[in-house]
Amino acid sequence: MHSIRVRVGFLGLALLAGLSSPTARAAAETAPAPTVEEQRLAGAVPREILARSGFDAVAPRFARLLQASHSYAQARRLVDREGGALWRRAVDRVQGRGPAGGDLSRDDDRPLYWARLGMTSEVRTWEPAFTVTERQRTALLDALERTSRGQSDIRYPAHAKGLKRVLVTGFDPFTLDRDIRISNPSGATALALDGTVIRTADGPARVETAVFPVRWQDFAGGTSQAFGTGGGTVERTLRPYLPHVDLFTTVSQGRVGRFDVERTNGAWRGGFPDNDNIGRTETVPVADPASQPQWTTTTLPYPAIVAADTGRFPVYDNTSVTEIPAGGTAPVVRPDGPTAGSTARAGGGGNYLSNEIAYRATLLRDRLGLHDSLPGGHVHTPVLQFGTGNTTEVTDAEFVRNRLDIVAQVRAILTVAVSATERTRD
Repeated sequence: MHSIRVRVGFLGLALLAGLSSPTARAAAETAPAPTVEEQRLAGAVPREILARSGFDAVAPRFARLLQASHSYAQARRLVDREGGALWRRAVDRVQGRGPAGGDLSRDDDRPLYWARLGMTSEVRTWEPAFTVTERQRTALLDALERTSRGQSDIRYPAHAKGLKRVLVTGFDPFTLDRDIRISNPSGATALALDGTVIRTADGPARVETAVFPVRWQDFAGGTSQAFGTGGGTVERTLRPYLPHVDLFTTVSQGRVGRFDVERTNGAWRGGFPDNDNIGRTETVPVADPASQPQWTTTTLPYPAIVAADTGRFPVYDNTSVTEIPAGGTAPVVRPDGPTAGSTARAGGGGNYLSNEIAYRATLLRDRLGLHDSLPGGHVHTPVLQFGTGNTTEVTDAEFVRNRLDIVAQVRAILTVAVSATERTRD
């Protein structure tokens, strides 16, 4: 059987054995519990998605290799290698290279998400024959997250005259307790565009991508690692590349039936639960909070993007925010952006992690002194919807069509943005 399984280290083995041995009982008492995300792997939908893509063998194979490790150093090399291999396999599948592994459409981003969780579960619950400290296990999980998300695989040609460099980010599926079948078109876009070249009116542009988790904790702390695995993941991933790219955009799923180019991003977390069912209601925590602005703005060429015919979904310049006005106490919706001295309560993209990645990326742009020279901001895609009446099937023709159209339209938006930027510079 190739369906994925959730292991809880020796806990699962002990349960199967009826906790018959003292060693098994001791291991069962100390084995870490899987996260909320990892617990969802036991559901029928994740197992079907993995089986129909051929990704159901990823975690069991990884577990065997991990168990065969003879040292922490060997385990670390394994994690780096296998995490990177998972990312490349997902990119290849979406871009039509190699076997499909099953009848699930190639454009699907969900096999990567669920296979990664199978691997993190294995690392979290692994009981090696040698000592692994909590710090070392955390480092393994962090390495696995980064490598399997493409965050360590961003590479542009060193000497390619006339080639523009574009950086795009996407997200994991989310709100899985509402509908565990959910796919995220921004993650699908990242897989479809990674390493590709788009042809613009001003020459070719190389696109590199990465995917981020829908977890508050991973975003916290600026450059600090005190917040746990992956703390400050946005800044850590983007900082080496922003000074060298020609354009960037963070992408996430937004509203039904429309694209939004978000004009303004706010420094506020609204508390909606993340993929581990944890909420955060607070000012976005960043390094050097004393210099932290309440608002950041897009430098994407939004007039050109909105005016262009990029696909079947309308594209809007979204200027609305929610603020507490200077001297006030209650939130107020401002259709035309924030007023002077106000406190953020929602950017154009809301106050969830899509707003936060936009805020962090544009704040990083500004702190690097690139506000006037680097076009960057956030694009919200339409909600990816299933066909009418489909409440149980993991995919359908309309679902695939919608995802393909969204991905194609993001590519078209990037094409317009790169060309408009060059015209402005000229």
